[in-house]
Amino acid sequence: MPLNLPILLTWLRILLIPVFVGMFYLPTAWFSSHEVNYIAALIFAVAALTDWLDGFLARALNQTSAFGAFLDPVADKLMVAAALVLLVKLQRVDAGIALIIIGREIAISALREWMAGLGMSKNVAVSFIGKLKTTAQMAAILLLLYHEPATLPGVGVFNTVLAGTILIYAAAILTLWSMVYYLRKAIPQISSQN
Repeated sequence: MPLNLPILLTWLRILLIPVFVGMFYLPTAWFSSHEVNYIAALIFAVAALTDWLDGFLARALNQTSAFGAFLDPVADKLMVAAALVLLVKLQRVDAGIALIIIGREIAISALREWMAGLGMSKNVAVSFIGKLKTTAQMAAILLLLYHEPATLPGVGVFNTVLAGTILIYAAAILTLWSMVYYLRKAIPQISSQN
């Protein structure tokens, strides 16, 4: 297993998952609910930032590897799934929305692996719609973890709950859209296997 800065950042992202989830299971005497929301959102934000940073550094430092290409999406999916399950438990996200997002991640991961086995992974490479879905999803999760009004300079009070809820529904729509997009790209290969 190669060990370099991008891979270490990916491992850090995986290690941060139980930390931000665990914040909601600490004794209530340790932190106020506001502090728990703030710290969990901050930890998730750091984890999400490492998602961008590890890919950037891998390309900039020419430290890309097959293991890193495998581990990065696994870390992303673990982080999103853990956050969504937590948000369902906290009654901040509808279980149906979480199932759509997590189910799509599993289905598209399996599709990509199958297509890679056929030597056609480029057919289902990450698209703009996939990146847009990820952005909406990460922003929604961050806002729903924070789950409190925020004061923004020049804007006033920003309703993070409403914004996060709108974004998670938008992410679910983009999730379905991107899944259809990837399936359409793979249909010729699926049809030829029958």
